[in-house]
Amino acid sequence: MSQIDVNNLTFYYEGSSDNIFEHVSFSVDTDWKLGFLGRNGKGKTTFLKLLLGKYEYSGSIHAGVRFDYFPYEIQAEQMECCGAELLEHMKADCELWRVCCELERLGMDTEVLYRPFGTLSHGERTKVMLAVLFSGTHDFLLIDEPTNHLDQASRETVKAYLAGKKGYILVSHDRDLLDACVDHVLVLNRQTLEVQSGNFSSWWENKRRKDAFSLAENEKHQKEIGKLKTAAARSRQWADRSERSKIGVDPIKDQNLVGRRPYIGMKTKKMQSRVRQMERRIDREIKEKEGLLKDVEQIADLKLMPMKHHKDCLIRADGYGLIYEDASEPVFEDLRFTLHQGERLFLHGENGCGKSSLIKAVLAGCSPDREQAFRKQRLIERGVLETASGLVISYVNQDTSFLKGSIREFCQDRGLEESLFCAVLRQLDLERTQFTKSMEDYSEGQKKKALLAASLMTPAHLYLWDEPLNYIDVFSRMQIEKLLLACRPTMLVVEHDVRFRETIATKVVEMKK
Repeated sequence: MSQIDVNNLTFYYEGSSDNIFEHVSFSVDTDWKLGFLGRNGKGKTTFLKLLLGKYEYSGSIHAGVRFDYFPYEIQAEQMECCGAELLEHMKADCELWRVCCELERLGMDTEVLYRPFGTLSHGERTKVMLAVLFSGTHDFLLIDEPTNHLDQASRETVKAYLAGKKGYILVSHDRDLLDACVDHVLVLNRQTLEVQSGNFSSWWENKRRKDAFSLAENEKHQKEIGKLKTAAARSRQWADRSERSKIGVDPIKDQNLVGRRPYIGMKTKKMQSRVRQMERRIDREIKEKEGLLKDVEQIADLKLMPMKHHKDCLIRADGYGLIYEDASEPVFEDLRFTLHQGERLFLHGENGCGKSSLIKAVLAGCSPDREQAFRKQRLIERGVLETASGLVISYVNQDTSFLKGSIREFCQDRGLEESLFCAVLRQLDLERTQFTKSMEDYSEGQKKKALLAASLMTPAHLYLWDEPLNYIDVFSRMQIEKLLLACRPTMLVVEHDVRFRETIATKVVEMKK
């Protein structure tokens, strides 16, 4: 057991006017299972790279351990190599027998190491990389969002695996994973950083109570400041009036008023002293109030404008199946479901069962030239897929790699009002400094927020969201949950976040290969 001590850490990217970290200090234990939480763009991945020595910084980081990082970077030309050939590339001095032992704990056959890495599914790649990561014996591990793109079964496997390990920092926005796998949390708040014992739920409950107390204290101070300002203004007015009453008194002519002038002066002095005391109390109240709300998450209410269609049933699948051209087996077959207005239907199943293919089929089925759209996707239909005529669809793609250029260009391409789009991004907690950047420089979470903001701004009959929450921070997930429950749009969704699905879904369709 040893400590990782961070002292007075300050870091900023060259060309940026804002510091990512400023005079940050904390300590963590290398035996902890540490969950790392924070809004998108707050610097979680940056901090992991600082630990790895990727960037220069001011301050100090002292650690008596060697760090290793997930996910490993695999180049395009290495995708043709089998996993066994890539072990040394991923982790120096990696021993094959240790990797095989870890793969068994992950419920995988070691034959996966002898297949080309590019042919493995997201879940298989993740498990191979985790097996390599944990094959070392003295490393402190930095694990960056291991469950993105994984189906529910793979998430459960990874969750059980990580729960049995220790000595890592886990960056994740999956509340279920964090609750099962961590015993401490490191949180990047709005202006501070804190380390706390417990899992996500215990931290969230503590934060909820702390925020409620801060809001109550802030309100109390605001009222007290208001009362003191009113009393000070009244006393100041009396003092001014009293001071003016001395003017014009002639002590020779007005013998009856002799002694009144000193009395008035003394009375005025007392009132002015009283005003100064009140002003000092106001300053104290303001100082006590300052900082109360600096870390309070005030989540803005989003808006959505779903359209009403003249038909109640928008999609009907009966014995439906899809097969790709030149494929020997269908992606899925004999699928049956209906989607009515106001329903939020979630597609559930393991990776490769055809969830995203079905989303593409619905998009193709709503296009003016259906046959051409299916040919473009290289999809062949079997059975019946009926979509209501004239459906307006708002689509969120799971892929963000196409996002390039400025926000203005993005809005022009999609016919969005730029100022309103930026306002929605601000509600999703994207900093204004990001608006001038090129979108390819955004973090993955920020890119996903751009796609979600565009979808929320688009009035539609049907919202097709394909893994919309990958990389999205916990606070924004809760914000979106609240919106969907309030507006009740018609949705067809692929999403593996268990808590999101349990909160939002009105219907779940199980899909199998």
